[in-house]
Amino acid sequence: MKISAAGLLSLSALATTTTTHAFVVGPSSRRHKTTTSLFQSTAVAEATFAEIEQEEIIDPRTLQSRFDRLKQTYKGIRQVVKPDEENDAFGYDEFDAAVAETTYGFNRDEIVAGVVMQHEERGAIVDIGAKASAFLPTQEAALMQAAGSTIADLVPLHAELEFQIISDEDDNGQLLVSLRRLQYAQAWNNVLEFQQNDEHVVAEVVAVNRGGAICLVAGLRAFLPGSHLAGGMVPNEDLIGVKLPLKFLEVNQETSKLVVSHRRAIVEQQMADLSRGDIVEGTVTGLKPYGAFIEVSGMSGLLHISQISYDRIEKLEDVLQPGSPIKCMIIDHDKMNGRIALSTKTLEPEPGDMLKNPQLVYEKAEETGKKYHERMEAERKAREEVARGIVMGLGDSLDDLTGGVASGLLGDDDADDSDDPLASVSDNLDSLLS
Repeated sequence: MKISAAGLLSLSALATTTTTHAFVVGPSSRRHKTTTSLFQSTAVAEATFAEIEQEEIIDPRTLQSRFDRLKQTYKGIRQVVKPDEENDAFGYDEFDAAVAETTYGFNRDEIVAGVVMQHEERGAIVDIGAKASAFLPTQEAALMQAAGSTIADLVPLHAELEFQIISDEDDNGQLLVSLRRLQYAQAWNNVLEFQQNDEHVVAEVVAVNRGGAICLVAGLRAFLPGSHLAGGMVPNEDLIGVKLPLKFLEVNQETSKLVVSHRRAIVEQQMADLSRGDIVEGTVTGLKPYGAFIEVSGMSGLLHISQISYDRIEKLEDVLQPGSPIKCMIIDHDKMNGRIALSTKTLEPEPGDMLKNPQLVYEKAEETGKKYHERMEAERKAREEVARGIVMGLGDSLDDLTGGVASGLLGDDDADDSDDPLASVSDNLDSLLS
Protein backbone atom coordinates (compact mmCIF):
# COMPACT_ATOMS: atom_id res chain seq x y z
CA MET A 1 0.00 0.00 0.00
CA LYS A 2 1.29 3.46 -0.88
CA ILE A 3 0.69 6.29 1.60
CA SER A 4 0.76 9.95 0.64
CA ALA A 5 2.11 12.74 2.85
CA ALA A 6 -1.39 13.82 3.86
CA GLY A 7 -2.09 10.26 4.94
CA LEU A 8 1.03 10.09 7.15
CA LEU A 9 0.03 13.27 8.96
CA SER A 10 -3.44 11.84 9.63
CA LEU A 11 -1.91 8.60 11.04
CA SER A 12 0.37 10.55 13.32
CA ALA A 13 -2.52 12.50 14.74
CA LEU A 14 -4.54 9.32 15.15
CA ALA A 15 -1.71 7.57 16.97
CA THR A 16 -1.41 10.42 19.44
CA THR A 17 -5.10 10.34 20.14
CA THR A 18 -5.11 6.55 20.59
CA THR A 19 -2.22 6.66 23.05
CA THR A 20 -3.91 9.26 25.11
CA HIS A 21 -7.07 7.23 25.38
CA ALA A 22 -5.23 3.95 26.02
CA PHE A 23 -3.19 5.06 29.03
CA VAL A 24 -5.80 7.03 30.86
CA VAL A 25 -6.34 4.88 33.96
CA GLY A 26 -8.62 6.15 36.60
CA PRO A 27 -10.60 4.66 39.48
CA SER A 28 -12.26 1.31 38.99
CA SER A 29 -15.64 2.94 38.52
CA ARG A 30 -14.26 4.60 35.35
CA ARG A 31 -12.23 1.77 33.85
CA HIS A 32 -15.08 0.47 31.72
CA LYS A 33 -15.73 3.91 30.20
CA THR A 34 -12.06 4.33 29.23
CA THR A 35 -12.01 0.95 27.45
CA THR A 36 -15.10 1.96 25.43
CA SER A 37 -13.40 5.18 24.27
CA LEU A 38 -10.38 3.19 23.15
CA PHE A 39 -12.49 0.97 20.91
CA GLN A 40 -14.25 4.03 19.43
CA SER A 41 -10.90 5.65 18.60
CA THR A 42 -9.73 2.45 16.92
CA ALA A 43 -12.83 2.48 14.70
CA VAL A 44 -12.14 6.07 13.72
CA ALA A 45 -8.56 5.13 12.77
CA GLU A 46 -9.77 2.29 10.54
CA ALA A 47 -12.18 4.64 8.75
CA THR A 48 -9.38 7.14 8.24
CA PHE A 49 -7.18 4.44 6.65
CA ALA A 50 -10.04 3.58 4.26
CA GLU A 51 -10.33 7.24 3.20
CA ILE A 52 -6.58 7.39 2.60
CA GLU A 53 -6.73 4.39 0.30
CA GLN A 54 -9.45 6.12 -1.72
CA GLU A 55 -7.39 9.31 -2.26
CA GLU A 56 -5.65 9.93 -5.65
CA ILE A 57 -2.16 8.54 -5.37
CA ILE A 58 0.56 9.90 -7.69
CA ASP A 59 2.87 7.27 -9.11
CA PRO A 60 6.41 8.68 -9.39
CA ARG A 61 6.99 6.54 -12.45
CA THR A 62 4.35 8.51 -14.37
CA LEU A 63 6.18 11.82 -13.92
CA GLN A 64 8.10 12.96 -17.08
CA SER A 65 11.64 14.10 -16.87
CA ARG A 66 12.98 17.20 -18.59
CA PHE A 67 14.56 15.00 -21.22
CA ASP A 68 11.23 13.39 -22.03
CA ARG A 69 9.58 16.78 -22.45
CA LEU A 70 12.34 17.99 -24.76
CA LYS A 71 12.11 14.78 -26.73
CA GLN A 72 8.42 15.35 -27.43
CA THR A 73 9.00 18.89 -28.73
CA TYR A 74 12.08 18.03 -30.77
CA LYS A 75 11.51 18.48 -34.50
CA GLY A 76 14.85 17.51 -35.87
CA ILE A 77 17.87 19.46 -36.95
CA ARG A 78 17.00 22.94 -38.17
CA GLN A 79 18.27 23.58 -41.64
CA VAL A 80 19.54 27.08 -42.34
CA VAL A 81 18.97 28.08 -45.96
CA LYS A 82 21.59 30.44 -47.24
CA PRO A 83 20.40 32.97 -49.81
CA ASP A 84 21.66 32.51 -53.30
CA GLU A 85 23.03 35.92 -54.11
CA GLU A 86 23.44 35.08 -57.76
CA ASN A 87 19.93 33.72 -58.39
CA ASP A 88 17.94 35.63 -55.75
CA ALA A 89 17.15 38.95 -57.40
CA PHE A 90 14.96 40.23 -54.56
CA GLY A 91 17.11 40.84 -51.50
CA TYR A 92 16.95 43.09 -48.47
CA ASP A 93 17.91 46.18 -50.47
CA GLU A 94 15.20 45.50 -53.03
CA PHE A 95 12.68 44.94 -50.25
CA ASP A 96 13.57 48.26 -48.60
CA ALA A 97 13.23 50.02 -51.96
CA ALA A 98 9.82 48.43 -52.58
CA VAL A 99 8.60 49.52 -49.15
CA ALA A 100 9.85 53.05 -49.76
CA GLU A 101 8.02 53.22 -53.10
CA THR A 102 4.75 51.88 -51.71
CA THR A 103 2.38 54.47 -50.31
CA TYR A 104 0.00 53.66 -47.51
CA GLY A 105 -1.92 56.93 -47.51
CA PHE A 106 -5.38 57.04 -45.99
CA ASN A 107 -5.91 60.78 -46.18
CA ARG A 108 -9.13 62.69 -46.71
CA ASP A 109 -10.47 62.73 -50.31
CA GLU A 110 -8.25 59.83 -51.40
CA ILE A 111 -9.79 56.93 -53.33
CA VAL A 112 -9.12 53.45 -51.95
CA ALA A 113 -10.30 49.93 -52.73
CA GLY A 114 -12.31 48.10 -50.10
CA VAL A 115 -14.56 45.13 -49.37
CA VAL A 116 -17.93 45.38 -47.62
CA MET A 117 -17.59 43.08 -44.60
CA GLN A 118 -20.70 43.66 -42.49
CA HIS A 119 -24.05 45.44 -42.56
CA GLU A 120 -25.11 47.48 -39.55
CA GLU A 121 -28.14 49.55 -38.67
CA ARG A 122 -26.73 52.88 -39.86
CA GLY A 123 -24.21 51.74 -42.45
CA ALA A 124 -21.65 49.11 -43.36
CA ILE A 125 -18.19 48.04 -42.19
CA VAL A 126 -15.61 48.22 -44.99
CA ASP A 127 -12.12 46.73 -44.99
CA ILE A 128 -9.78 49.14 -46.80
CA GLY A 129 -6.51 47.73 -45.48
CA ALA A 130 -6.07 50.33 -42.74
CA LYS A 131 -5.32 49.53 -39.11
CA ALA A 132 -9.04 49.73 -38.39
CA SER A 133 -12.06 49.00 -40.58
CA ALA A 134 -13.74 51.99 -42.24
CA PHE A 135 -17.43 52.87 -41.87
CA LEU A 136 -19.80 53.61 -44.77
CA PRO A 137 -22.86 55.62 -43.61
CA THR A 138 -26.15 54.77 -45.30
CA GLN A 139 -26.55 58.29 -46.71
CA GLU A 140 -23.17 57.93 -48.42
CA ALA A 141 -23.88 54.49 -49.88
CA ALA A 142 -25.45 55.63 -53.19
CA LEU A 143 -26.23 58.77 -55.17
CA MET A 144 -29.77 57.65 -55.99
CA GLN A 145 -31.64 56.00 -53.11
CA ALA A 146 -35.25 54.89 -53.32
CA ALA A 147 -37.51 55.68 -50.40
CA GLY A 148 -37.17 53.09 -47.65
CA SER A 149 -33.88 51.66 -48.94
CA THR A 150 -31.62 49.91 -46.43
CA ILE A 151 -27.87 49.50 -46.49
CA ALA A 152 -28.33 45.90 -47.66
CA ASP A 153 -30.28 47.16 -50.70
CA LEU A 154 -27.56 49.63 -51.65
CA VAL A 155 -24.31 47.66 -51.20
CA PRO A 156 -24.11 43.83 -51.14
CA LEU A 157 -21.86 41.97 -48.74
CA HIS A 158 -18.33 41.06 -49.89
CA ALA A 159 -18.60 43.53 -52.79
CA GLU A 160 -15.22 44.90 -53.90
CA LEU A 161 -15.67 48.61 -54.64
CA GLU A 162 -13.78 51.88 -54.69
CA PHE A 163 -14.50 54.34 -51.88
CA GLN A 164 -13.57 57.94 -51.17
CA ILE A 165 -12.29 58.83 -47.71
CA ILE A 166 -14.36 61.72 -46.33
CA SER A 167 -12.97 62.12 -42.78
CA ASP A 168 -9.86 61.87 -40.64
CA GLU A 169 -9.25 59.05 -38.20
CA ASP A 170 -11.23 59.17 -34.99
CA ASP A 171 -9.93 58.09 -31.56
CA ASN A 172 -10.29 54.45 -32.58
CA GLY A 173 -8.44 54.92 -35.85
CA GLN A 174 -11.65 54.51 -37.93
CA LEU A 175 -12.30 56.41 -41.17
CA LEU A 176 -15.55 57.38 -42.91
CA VAL A 177 -15.84 56.47 -46.60
CA SER A 178 -18.35 57.31 -49.34
CA LEU A 179 -19.66 55.83 -52.57
CA ARG A 180 -22.09 58.68 -53.26
CA ARG A 181 -19.37 61.27 -53.86
CA LEU A 182 -17.64 59.10 -56.45
CA GLN A 183 -20.93 58.52 -58.22
CA TYR A 184 -21.67 62.26 -58.06
CA ALA A 185 -18.39 63.10 -59.80
CA GLN A 186 -19.02 60.43 -62.44
CA ALA A 187 -22.51 61.79 -63.07
CA TRP A 188 -21.11 65.23 -63.86
CA ASN A 189 -18.60 63.65 -66.26
CA ASN A 190 -21.47 61.91 -68.05
CA VAL A 191 -23.50 65.12 -68.29
CA LEU A 192 -20.53 67.06 -69.70
CA GLU A 193 -20.03 64.34 -72.28
CA PHE A 194 -23.72 64.46 -73.24
CA GLN A 195 -23.51 68.22 -73.69
CA GLN A 196 -20.31 68.01 -75.73
CA ASN A 197 -21.89 65.46 -78.08
CA ASP A 198 -25.14 67.50 -78.19
CA GLU A 199 -27.16 64.45 -77.16
CA HIS A 200 -30.66 64.44 -75.76
CA VAL A 201 -31.51 62.52 -72.60
CA VAL A 202 -34.71 61.13 -71.14
CA ALA A 203 -35.31 62.15 -67.51
CA GLU A 204 -38.09 61.79 -64.97
CA VAL A 205 -39.79 64.74 -63.31
CA VAL A 206 -39.46 64.37 -59.52
CA ALA A 207 -40.78 67.74 -58.30
CA VAL A 208 -42.43 70.95 -59.50
CA ASN A 209 -42.42 74.57 -58.34
CA ARG A 210 -43.73 77.91 -59.55
CA GLY A 211 -40.84 78.41 -61.95
CA GLY A 212 -40.76 74.98 -63.54
CA ALA A 213 -39.91 71.37 -62.75
CA ILE A 214 -37.03 69.38 -61.25
CA CYS A 215 -35.76 66.37 -63.23
CA LEU A 216 -33.22 63.67 -62.43
CA VAL A 217 -30.57 63.59 -65.14
CA ALA A 218 -27.94 60.86 -64.62
CA GLY A 219 -28.59 61.13 -60.89
CA LEU A 220 -28.28 64.94 -60.80
CA ARG A 221 -31.11 67.40 -60.15
CA ALA A 222 -31.72 69.57 -63.22
CA PHE A 223 -34.03 72.56 -63.51
CA LEU A 224 -36.57 72.62 -66.33
CA PRO A 225 -38.05 76.15 -66.76
CA GLY A 226 -41.77 76.28 -67.33
CA SER A 227 -41.23 78.26 -70.53
CA HIS A 228 -39.29 75.32 -71.97
CA LEU A 229 -42.12 72.82 -71.59
CA ALA A 230 -43.55 71.89 -74.99
CA GLY A 231 -46.97 70.67 -76.06
CA GLY A 232 -48.94 72.94 -73.74
CA MET A 233 -47.57 71.29 -70.59
CA VAL A 234 -47.64 73.22 -67.33
CA PRO A 235 -45.55 72.57 -64.20
CA ASN A 236 -48.16 71.06 -61.88
CA GLU A 237 -48.49 67.90 -59.81
CA ASP A 238 -49.68 65.90 -62.82
CA LEU A 239 -46.22 66.26 -64.33
CA ILE A 240 -44.46 64.37 -61.49
CA GLY A 241 -43.36 60.93 -62.63
CA VAL A 242 -43.52 61.78 -66.35
CA LYS A 243 -40.41 61.04 -68.41
CA LEU A 244 -39.45 63.76 -70.89
CA PRO A 245 -36.81 64.08 -73.63
CA LEU A 246 -34.47 66.93 -72.73
CA LYS A 247 -31.62 68.97 -74.17
CA PHE A 248 -29.04 70.86 -72.14
CA LEU A 249 -29.23 74.64 -71.92
CA GLU A 250 -26.57 75.27 -69.27
CA VAL A 251 -24.06 72.95 -67.58
CA ASN A 252 -21.79 74.39 -64.89
CA GLN A 253 -20.10 71.91 -62.58
CA GLU A 254 -18.39 74.59 -60.47
CA THR A 255 -21.70 76.12 -59.42
CA SER A 256 -23.61 72.81 -59.66
CA LYS A 257 -26.01 74.46 -62.10
CA LEU A 258 -27.85 72.27 -64.59
CA VAL A 259 -30.62 73.69 -66.80
CA VAL A 260 -32.47 71.65 -69.44
CA SER A 261 -35.15 72.21 -72.07
CA HIS A 262 -37.99 69.98 -73.19
CA ARG A 263 -39.08 72.28 -75.98
CA ARG A 264 -35.65 72.28 -77.59
CA ALA A 265 -35.53 68.47 -77.60
CA ILE A 266 -38.97 68.29 -79.22
CA VAL A 267 -38.08 70.95 -81.79
CA GLU A 268 -34.92 69.18 -82.87
CA GLN A 269 -36.75 65.87 -83.17
CA GLN A 270 -39.49 67.47 -85.25
CA MET A 271 -37.05 69.47 -87.35
CA ALA A 272 -35.28 66.29 -88.40
CA ASP A 273 -38.51 65.16 -90.09
CA LEU A 274 -39.59 68.50 -91.58
CA SER A 275 -38.62 70.05 -94.88
CA ARG A 276 -39.69 72.95 -97.06
CA GLY A 277 -43.07 72.41 -98.69
CA ASP A 278 -44.49 70.18 -95.97
CA ILE A 279 -48.06 70.86 -94.89
CA VAL A 280 -48.49 70.91 -91.12
CA GLU A 281 -51.31 71.49 -88.66
CA GLY A 282 -50.97 73.95 -85.82
CA THR A 283 -52.71 76.28 -83.42
CA VAL A 284 -52.70 80.07 -83.41
CA THR A 285 -51.05 81.15 -80.17
CA GLY A 286 -50.70 84.90 -80.65
CA LEU A 287 -51.30 87.81 -82.99
CA LYS A 288 -48.94 90.66 -83.74
CA PRO A 289 -49.16 93.58 -86.19
CA TYR A 290 -46.68 91.80 -88.48
CA GLY A 291 -48.29 88.33 -88.36
CA ALA A 292 -49.39 85.38 -86.23
CA PHE A 293 -47.48 82.86 -84.14
CA ILE A 294 -48.42 79.25 -84.78
CA GLU A 295 -47.48 76.33 -82.54
CA VAL A 296 -46.65 73.24 -84.59
CA SER A 297 -45.80 70.06 -82.66
CA GLY A 298 -44.24 72.05 -79.85
CA MET A 299 -42.43 74.44 -82.20
CA SER A 300 -43.24 78.09 -82.67
CA GLY A 301 -43.68 79.20 -86.28
CA LEU A 302 -44.31 82.64 -87.76
CA LEU A 303 -47.07 83.20 -90.30
CA HIS A 304 -46.16 86.62 -91.68
CA ILE A 305 -49.06 88.86 -92.68
CA SER A 306 -47.76 88.91 -96.26
CA GLN A 307 -47.99 85.09 -96.40
CA ILE A 308 -51.60 84.76 -95.23
CA SER A 309 -53.39 85.64 -98.51
CA TYR A 310 -52.79 87.06 -101.96
CA ASP A 311 -55.38 89.74 -101.17
CA ARG A 312 -54.58 92.62 -98.89
CA ILE A 313 -55.47 92.16 -95.21
CA GLU A 314 -56.79 95.21 -93.43
CA LYS A 315 -57.33 93.70 -89.98
CA LEU A 316 -55.61 90.46 -88.91
CA GLU A 317 -58.16 89.71 -86.15
CA ASP A 318 -60.85 89.31 -88.83
CA VAL A 319 -58.93 86.40 -90.36
CA LEU A 320 -57.28 84.56 -87.43
CA GLN A 321 -58.11 84.21 -83.74
CA PRO A 322 -55.89 82.86 -80.94
CA GLY A 323 -56.62 79.21 -80.19
CA SER A 324 -58.06 78.44 -83.61
CA PRO A 325 -56.66 75.48 -85.61
CA ILE A 326 -54.88 76.15 -88.87
CA LYS A 327 -53.11 74.42 -91.75
CA CYS A 328 -49.95 75.92 -93.18
CA MET A 329 -47.11 75.14 -95.55
CA ILE A 330 -43.49 75.35 -94.40
CA ILE A 331 -41.64 77.74 -96.69
CA ASP A 332 -38.44 78.04 -94.65
CA HIS A 333 -36.91 76.68 -91.42
CA ASP A 334 -33.96 77.27 -89.10
CA LYS A 335 -33.07 73.91 -87.60
CA MET A 336 -30.36 75.39 -85.42
CA ASN A 337 -32.72 77.74 -83.57
CA GLY A 338 -35.91 75.71 -84.07
CA ARG A 339 -37.76 78.34 -86.08
CA ILE A 340 -40.04 77.85 -89.06
CA ALA A 341 -41.66 80.23 -91.52
CA LEU A 342 -45.22 79.37 -92.61
CA SER A 343 -47.61 80.33 -95.38
CA THR A 344 -51.30 79.89 -96.13
CA LYS A 345 -51.54 81.83 -99.36
CA THR A 346 -49.68 79.01 -101.14
CA LEU A 347 -52.65 76.80 -100.19
CA GLU A 348 -55.35 79.10 -101.57
CA PRO A 349 -57.24 77.50 -104.48
CA GLU A 350 -58.06 81.00 -105.65
CA PRO A 351 -56.45 84.24 -104.50
CA GLY A 352 -58.31 85.68 -101.50
CA ASP A 353 -59.87 82.41 -100.30
CA MET A 354 -58.25 82.80 -96.86
CA LEU A 355 -60.33 85.94 -96.40
CA LYS A 356 -63.53 84.56 -97.90
CA ASN A 357 -63.58 80.91 -96.82
CA PRO A 358 -60.56 79.73 -94.79
CA GLN A 359 -62.21 76.37 -94.06
CA LEU A 360 -62.17 75.60 -97.78
CA VAL A 361 -58.46 76.35 -97.86
CA TYR A 362 -57.83 73.89 -95.01
CA GLU A 363 -59.94 71.16 -96.63
CA LYS A 364 -58.11 71.42 -99.97
CA ALA A 365 -54.72 72.10 -98.44
CA GLU A 366 -53.12 68.80 -99.55
CA GLU A 367 -54.52 69.05 -103.07
CA THR A 368 -53.56 72.70 -103.46
CA GLY A 369 -50.18 72.05 -101.96
CA LYS A 370 -49.51 69.29 -104.49
CA LYS A 371 -50.40 71.62 -107.34
CA TYR A 372 -48.17 74.27 -105.84
CA HIS A 373 -45.22 71.84 -105.78
CA GLU A 374 -45.85 70.90 -109.40
CA ARG A 375 -45.96 74.55 -110.41
CA MET A 376 -42.78 75.30 -108.49
CA GLU A 377 -41.05 72.32 -110.10
CA ALA A 378 -42.07 73.49 -113.57
CA GLU A 379 -40.80 76.99 -112.84
CA ARG A 380 -37.53 75.55 -111.57
CA LYS A 381 -37.01 73.55 -114.75
CA ALA A 382 -37.82 76.59 -116.85
CA ARG A 383 -35.24 78.65 -115.04
CA GLU A 384 -32.68 75.91 -115.53
CA GLU A 385 -33.38 75.84 -119.28
CA VAL A 386 -32.94 79.58 -119.54
CA ALA A 387 -29.68 79.43 -117.62
CA ARG A 388 -28.45 76.55 -119.77
CA GLY A 389 -29.22 78.53 -122.95
CA ILE A 390 -27.25 81.50 -121.69
CA VAL A 391 -24.27 79.33 -120.86
CA MET A 392 -24.37 77.53 -124.24
CA GLY A 393 -24.57 80.82 -126.13
CA LEU A 394 -21.62 82.17 -124.23
CA GLY A 395 -19.73 78.97 -124.95
CA ASP A 396 -20.30 79.29 -128.74
CA SER A 397 -19.01 82.86 -128.67
CA LEU A 398 -15.92 81.77 -126.81
CA ASP A 399 -15.30 78.92 -129.27
CA ASP A 400 -15.46 81.31 -132.25
CA LEU A 401 -13.18 83.75 -130.55
CA THR A 402 -10.69 81.09 -129.55
CA GLY A 403 -10.65 79.59 -133.08
CA GLY A 404 -9.85 82.96 -134.70
CA VAL A 405 -7.06 83.65 -132.28
CA ALA A 406 -5.61 80.16 -132.78
CA SER A 407 -5.57 80.54 -136.59
CA GLY A 408 -3.83 83.88 -136.29
CA LEU A 409 -1.21 82.36 -134.04
CA LEU A 410 -0.56 79.47 -136.44
CA GLY A 411 -0.03 81.85 -139.38
CA ASP A 412 2.45 84.05 -137.54
CA ASP A 413 6.07 83.11 -138.26
CA ASP A 414 7.27 85.10 -135.30
CA ALA A 415 5.07 83.12 -132.88
CA ASP A 416 8.04 81.42 -131.36
CA ASP A 417 9.56 84.78 -130.48
CA SER A 418 6.48 85.83 -128.50
CA ASP A 419 7.05 86.10 -124.76
CA ASP A 420 3.38 85.36 -123.89
CA PRO A 421 1.40 83.52 -126.59
CA LEU A 422 -1.85 83.78 -124.54
CA ALA A 423 -1.66 87.51 -124.09
CA SER A 424 -3.77 88.26 -127.20
CA VAL A 425 -6.38 85.69 -126.13
CA SER A 426 -6.61 87.30 -122.77
CA ASP A 427 -7.04 90.72 -124.33
CA ASN A 428 -9.82 89.52 -126.63
CA LEU A 429 -11.66 87.90 -123.66
CA ASP A 430 -11.39 91.07 -121.68
CA SER A 431 -12.81 93.09 -124.55
CA LEU A 432 -15.66 90.60 -124.95
CA LEU A 433 -16.62 90.62 -121.31
CA SER A 434 -16.25 94.38 -120.88
